[in-house]
Amino acid sequence: MKRIVLAVVCSALATSALAAPKDCEELKKEIEIKIQANAVPSYTLEIVSKEEAEKHDVAMVVGTCEYGTKAIIYQRNDS
Repeated sequence: MKRIVLAVVCSALATSALAAPKDCEELKKEIEIKIQANAVPSYTLEIVSKEEAEKHDVAMVVGTCEYGTKAIIYQRNDS
């Protein structure tokens, strides 16, 4: 019985941690670090509303933040 209660409590804590909103600037910095680690020479990362992200044809959504109301879009700037 104790194990069941412990499992339920752990599940509830894990769910609340996953539901916490991610700060857009913090997420953008994390994504920039990953892109730079892949040695991408020129790119653009931009925080936009979800609706604006859907309008971009060439940009790719690489993250969402603020409960999915905003998106971070990536576009590689090839010369």
